[in-house]
Amino acid sequence: MAIENDTRILMLDNETTNSLDDPLCYDVGYEVFDLAGNLYDRNSFVNGDIFCCKELMASAYFLDKMPQYWEEIKAGKRQLASWYQITKELYRTVVANDVKIICAHNARFDYMALHKTQRYTTCSKWRWVFPWGVEWWDTLKMARDILKDDSTYKNFCAEHEYLTTYGKPQYTAEVLYKFIMGDIDFSESHTGLEDVQIERKIFEYLMARRPECDGRLWPKPDEEDV
Repeated sequence: MAIENDTRILMLDNETTNSLDDPLCYDVGYEVFDLAGNLYDRNSFVNGDIFCCKELMASAYFLDKMPQYWEEIKAGKRQLASWYQITKELYRTVVANDVKIICAHNARFDYMALHKTQRYTTCSKWRWVFPWGVEWWDTLKMARDILKDDSTYKNFCAEHEYLTTYGKPQYTAEVLYKFIMGDIDFSESHTGLEDVQIERKIFEYLMARRPECDGRLWPKPDEEDV
């Protein structure tokens, strides 16, 4: 199912703390763009409801980045906001830009993290973040589908030892970006907005490879392959 060039897409990335089963977002970054190369919106939020809680942040995998976040908040690079303010702006951005697709790398995790945070922060008074009906797409799913038989990608992963414990190619955003850009020294930032920018490149590359690809996280039951 080909995407029209003017279809607006929101690329999203979250950094989280707490367990992988119950992730809570402390960093939310996003860009709104289309396949014609237009950028419509961009934002980087730090969720004060989580980030300012020492107990919750103690389990953050990238805890050592906290001083960096504070410096960037002071410099105006990121906005420190409440979760209510962040979700209000996310909703407004989708509606104002007529966003049709929300996309992330390993989108199941980002979807879960957003809604776990929403329910944790509001004590389940509010359970959803985005307007009903917006499709979720996953660049991880797309990459696995498009590159699974690509010998060049397989050889790249084998040469640089980007293999799983089962000897299969890895499909992390960092490895995909290194392959696409030919930059073996690249290192992923693991901060929301910066990771969005590399995931957007991955999305654009995969769409150029296969314009008719279906990256929907949840295809409609009657449209699934049987």
